[in-house]
Amino acid sequence: MFVKLLIIALIPLTALAADPSLVLRYDQAPEYRELERSTQYMDPSVTFPHSDWEREGSPVGNGRIGAMVFGDPLNERIQFNDISLWTGGANESGKYSVKEPGGFGSYQNFGDLRITMNGVSAYKNYSRSLDLVTGIHTTTWTSDGVSYTREVFASHPDESIVILIKADQPRAIDATISLAGAHNETTKATKNQLRFSGKLDNDLRYAASLTVKSDGGELKSDGNHLRVSGDSVLLVLNAATDYLMDPEKKFRSGIDPNQTIDEHCKAALAKGYDQLRRAHVTDFSRLMNRVVLNLGKAPEGLGMHQRLNGYRQGREDPHLEMLLFQFGRYLLVSSSRHSLPANLQGLWNDMNHPAWYCDYHTNINIQMNYWPTGPANLAECAMPLLNWVDASVPSTRAATKRAFGDDTPGWTMRTSVNIFGGNGWEWNLPSSAWLARHYWEQYAFTGDKEFLRQRAWPIFEDVSKFWLHHLIEKDGKLIVHNGWSPEHGPREDGVAHDHQIVWDLFTNTLKAANLLGIDNQLVTQIRNARGKLMGPELGSWGQIKEWLEERPVLEKSQHRHTSHLYAVYPSEQISLYKNPKLSQAATISLAARGNAGDSRRSWTWGWRCALWSR
Repeated sequence: MFVKLLIIALIPLTALAADPSLVLRYDQAPEYRELERSTQYMDPSVTFPHSDWEREGSPVGNGRIGAMVFGDPLNERIQFNDISLWTGGANESGKYSVKEPGGFGSYQNFGDLRITMNGVSAYKNYSRSLDLVTGIHTTTWTSDGVSYTREVFASHPDESIVILIKADQPRAIDATISLAGAHNETTKATKNQLRFSGKLDNDLRYAASLTVKSDGGELKSDGNHLRVSGDSVLLVLNAATDYLMDPEKKFRSGIDPNQTIDEHCKAALAKGYDQLRRAHVTDFSRLMNRVVLNLGKAPEGLGMHQRLNGYRQGREDPHLEMLLFQFGRYLLVSSSRHSLPANLQGLWNDMNHPAWYCDYHTNINIQMNYWPTGPANLAECAMPLLNWVDASVPSTRAATKRAFGDDTPGWTMRTSVNIFGGNGWEWNLPSSAWLARHYWEQYAFTGDKEFLRQRAWPIFEDVSKFWLHHLIEKDGKLIVHNGWSPEHGPREDGVAHDHQIVWDLFTNTLKAANLLGIDNQLVTQIRNARGKLMGPELGSWGQIKEWLEERPVLEKSQHRHTSHLYAVYPSEQISLYKNPKLSQAATISLAARGNAGDSRRSWTWGWRCALWSR
């Protein structure tokens, strides 16, 4: 069934019969444990990922700020992030140095909001849900004959995380509210607000505030907490940094983040909850409602825990597969709108030393995040990726010249890159060419020729110049020097993965040149180079060779990467219709990779499903 789902996911979808149930429903409260945080990256004493946080939390986000909402009726935790809260910098050395201001750094947790319901010790009729169309998380329960509802959403129009608590009886709400940062900040309380601010080691400034408004009750500060009562309570959470995606300004806006959050808060409070909610739902559902997929009805009377457990045991649930598809769209809408692109965890992170630093991995992960943008009708969600690439070019160009010589034109990246264009672990030579594909796909799905001319063509030119310079000739063929099949095998000349991506770059560049009426010396060089570029080669057991020298043990290993099959997907160099012999060889290679795995490689199944569907 997942192969069928991927076939559907990889083509533009037209409107199908509407399914009214795009809601993740849970009928049990979160089983959440506060695990001690690791102080070291990948500390073996701490389980990664933080399973309770990931398993029990529900994500909301507006592309810049977001939160994990746990839905605890009596002691709610809302952990929040701003996607630009990073240590590190341009990292010109290319070395990992998390502690140094100019080192690679890491994505940071911003803080926690806590809501404790006073005088209540028991509840019933519990439910929590995440509506994928509206982007609203709702928790409902009953205590002492009073019905309570708590709604949470992250508004893109109003740059705020909004929480409403309401009850069906007057003055039934009595809550203590706290706000804590993740870097030992001091929280200050006024009559209706909690706030903190700080500065990281790289001088990135940040600030957060929680403003509370009570309807029909009282509000007062109690130390570094707020105590509130009433018929309903509105909370507006704001967070910001002074990061700016502009290398000419050294990635700083120069605007005090305290000013930013005050402006956002003031505007949100002036609207009131109903208007905030209406604007958010209109904005969010406009994107989510573009694609409808109907695979059947949801089973009655089962929450998500029961459905997931049943699915693991082999029970068919096509509706759950539909939810998974739409949940992928939901995550992209929530984490990639108008700011930085989605990182290894989207924008949700509760650690200051997260796995792989929550960086941008250019050897599959960041690209894979954005595969759905065109086919799933979310083209504008791709722009944060392209904007980040543009902003990273000055740093990566300088790093490229240091690594490959001052006469090297164009640029490429390492495998790990941060929000400042800083390069970390291991050169990934074809990363720039792979990222260039996303500029082509943005044009292919939008038909925006102005974008193709103004944004995509300069990237195609620049990256193609790097590859024309870097390719070497062997036995009459052009091959990539000192390449790598990501995270698998040795570095050497003539790696299939590299050739396939460079072919893809040259092919898309020539398509763009034809559309734009460009036929200059560079285009001629690209055309000639593509004709001499080494293509996919068949091995002794019918496979696509991963390296020039056959390595049966490595090629038949069940490794997480399928890098030598890039030509099948996301590219289209190999297809069943154009070259069936190569397609059969790709099938043999894919089967050899197998299906074994663990939680650290769950991302591979999406790629393998796409490969099988092709």
